Amino acid sequence: MVTSLVLLATGIGLSSLYSGALERAFDRRLAIYLKALVAAVAVSESGAEDGDLGEPLFDLPLSGWYWQVVRVDSSPAEVRASRSLFGSTLLRLDQRAVPEDADGIRHGYVAGPGEQPLRLAERTIDLGEDGRLLVAVGGDAREIVEESAGFNLAIGTTFAGLGLLLVLTTLFQVGYGLRPLQALSKGLAAIRAGTADRLEGPFPREVAPLAREMNALVAANREVVERARTHVGNLAHALKTPLSVLLNEAAGRDDALAAKVREQVAVMREQVGHHLDRARIAAAAAHVASLTEVAPAIAALVRTLEKIHAGRGLTFATALDPDLKFRGERHDLDEMIGNLIDNAAKWASSRVEIEVLAEPAAHALDRRFLRVVIDDDGPGLTADQREAVAKRGKRLDETKPGSGFGLAIAVETATEYGGRLVLGAAPIGGLRAELILPAG
Repeated sequence: MVTSLVLLATGIGLSSLYSGALERAFDRRLAIYLKALVAAVAVSESGAEDGDLGEPLFDLPLSGWYWQVVRVDSSPAEVRASRSLFGSTLLRLDQRAVPEDADGIRHGYVAGPGEQPLRLAERTIDLGEDGRLLVAVGGDAREIVEESAGFNLAIGTTFAGLGLLLVLTTLFQVGYGLRPLQALSKGLAAIRAGTADRLEGPFPREVAPLAREMNALVAANREVVERARTHVGNLAHALKTPLSVLLNEAAGRDDALAAKVREQVAVMREQVGHHLDRARIAAAAAHVASLTEVAPAIAALVRTLEKIHAGRGLTFATALDPDLKFRGERHDLDEMIGNLIDNAAKWASSRVEIEVLAEPAAHALDRRFLRVVIDDDGPGLTADQREAVAKRGKRLDETKPGSGFGLAIAVETATEYGGRLVLGAAPIGGLRAELILPAG
C-alpha cells in the first residue's frame, strides 16, 4: 500500500513537472513570434500586415496559429490580424485581469476560432504618437495536451509495471523469507499431532536458536509429565500391598468393622486401578506409538453384542469408513466404543445405528479427528439427564444391568486422548452419543 502511494505521488509529480516544462517551452516559442511581431509593428505601422513572421501556419486559414494587433487608444479599436484567423478575432487577456510576467507579457489559455484551445502570449506596447498597441500571438494548445497525455500514458504504464514488479518481488521475498517459519509451524503441528517428538531439519541461523529453544521446551515438558506420571504410578503401586493386607485381615472377621474395611478397601482399590489406567492412557496418548483401525474393532464389538442381545431382536446398522484409524491403543478404543454400544443396546427398542466418519479440520495444520456416532431408538434422555449420566457411577435406572461407569469411562478415556464425548438426541428417537477421537 505504501509503495503504491509513493509510486502514485511520484507519477503525479513527474506529470506535473513535465506539463510545466512543455508549457514553458511553448511560451518561449510564442515569445519569439511575439518579439518578431512587435519589431515589425515598431518599424512600420503596416509592416506586420502581411504577417511575414517566417511561419507559414500564420497564413493557413484556421491553422491554430494566429497573431493579432489591436490599437487600444482609438475608438473603435483598430484590429489587424493574421490571414489564419480568417476574419475572426482573438480574446484579450488584458480584459481578464491576467497578470504580466517580468518581461511584461501575459500568458493564458483562451478559446479560438471553432472553440480551438489556444495558448496566448500578449503584450502592450506604446509607440508614442503612433498609439498604444496590444500585440498577441496564439498557438494550438493541443500540442501541449497531446504531448502531456503521451507522457502520462508512458509514465503510467512504466510505473504500473514497476509497481507490479515490486509487488511480485515483495511476495517472493516474503514467501522465501518466511519459509523457515512455515517449516517451524509444520514441525510444531506435527509435535502437537503426535507424529513427531521434536523439530527436525536444517534451519537458517536466524531461526535455529528458536528451534533449539522449542525442542528444549518440548523435552522439558515431556520430562515433567513423565516424572508426574511415574510418581502417580509409584504411589498407586505402593498402595496395593497395604490394601491387600487390610483386605486379608478383614476377610477373617465377620463383624461390622471388618465389613466396613472391606467396603472401603474395595473403593480404594477401584480408585488405584482407575488412576493407573489413566496414567497408562496418558502415556499412550503422549507417545502415540500405535494406530488402530476403527472399522474392524467396531465390527468385532457389534458381533459380540448381537450375540449378547440375540433374544431381543435388535438390529445393528453400521456405516464404517475402512480407512479411518484411531491414534491410540486398541484396548482403549474397544473400552470406549464397547461401553457406548452396550449402553445403546440396553436402552434401544429395536435398532442401534453406528457411523464412523472423518471430522473436517479447520486448518491444514490442525490435528485430525474422527467421529463415532451411535444412535438408538430408545426413550432418550433430557439435557439434565445427559449431564448426570456422564458422572462416574451415576445410574438413572437401577433395573438395567451395569455399574454406571460406562459413560464416565468413555468420557475420561476420550479426554485423556484429547477427544470428547457429546450426548444429544438421536434422529431415530433415542440417545445419540458422538465420540470424537484423534485420527491417524
